[in-house]
Amino acid sequence: MKNTTVNGTIILEVIVLEFMSTKEAVKKWHLSERRIRQLLESGRVLGAFKNGNSWNIPINALKPADKRKSKAYQSVIEIKDVQKLFEKRDKDANKGNFGKVGILGGSEKYSGAVKLANMSLATLRGGAGLVRVIVPRTTFAAIAPYLLEQTLFLYDNLEDIKEAIKDLDVLAIGMGWDKKEEHLVYLKYILENFSGRIVIDADGLNTLVGHLDLLTKTKNNNANIVLTPHLKEFSRLIGKDIPTIKANAVSFARSFAFKNQVILLLKGSTTIITDGKEVHSVKYGTPGMATSGSGDVLSGIILGLLGYHDFNLLTISAAALLNGLAGQLAEEVNTDIAMIASDTVKAIPLAIKKIRDKK
Repeated sequence: MKNTTVNGTIILEVIVLEFMSTKEAVKKWHLSERRIRQLLESGRVLGAFKNGNSWNIPINALKPADKRKSKAYQSVIEIKDVQKLFEKRDKDANKGNFGKVGILGGSEKYSGAVKLANMSLATLRGGAGLVRVIVPRTTFAAIAPYLLEQTLFLYDNLEDIKEAIKDLDVLAIGMGWDKKEEHLVYLKYILENFSGRIVIDADGLNTLVGHLDLLTKTKNNNANIVLTPHLKEFSRLIGKDIPTIKANAVSFARSFAFKNQVILLLKGSTTIITDGKEVHSVKYGTPGMATSGSGDVLSGIILGLLGYHDFNLLTISAAALLNGLAGQLAEEVNTDIAMIASDTVKAIPLAIKKIRDKK
């Protein structure tokens, strides 16, 4: 359902989605039902979703290309695929060329000071020109000692947040939040009014639970949002248990991204990135990254790259690869047991150098 304005008159359009069964798809696509179910289970039919033992397939869904003839729908991303995003900068470059980005998070109950500091530092290491950390005024004493190169904006209410974000190119939401009604108010305002790119993670995702309709109300026609859940957060978002999701992760991720018109990055030993049409997977990473704050580092790198690169699957995938490679390099020094999230941040420069030097 959407509003359209014609000659000053608001017209409400109701879009009704029609679905077909697998048996109907057999007649339409001239494939066996077994083959169609294989395609559905592998996530290759856009917008299809399972309802019990049956599948609901959009009536206008295109017949998937034969995977044996075309692998365009899913790609494993390697260093050579992202090298162009890490080329050396022009000697006349200045910080204004690389984006002004913000991180909205923290709360009285849980300041998330160290996590926000790690994330904002990862954003700078990812190449952003300026990083603004936007937190409640009551958290100043907790977070200020951890920030050096970042700038700090303290807020008391929504009007302050409006001021803090009005000149930003990219905004990340939710790190260090707790469950408060005003956070839903803030998120709703941002999704309906912010004109830049948006990264939603951590408690920003938890705030979205039960309110996914907000994702289709953005000022940017839903083209500029990335969600970065781990399996538990994704489970809350879609109301499915983790074993069910793991059995068909690509299918669930692709369907969610298509339905909500976002880029979804689903964290895991293999990270899945999809816009609902194509799927990228990134296999870089290490067990040492299974520690508190690692997800915040990834979101920080995404935020950094979005400050000066296009909003697309490759940019998000490049961030996931850089994060995973930095983690691998950090583990070589710190071991999988002793490694912490800040070790990954410290390894980002070496990871960028390795990406550049890869032949």
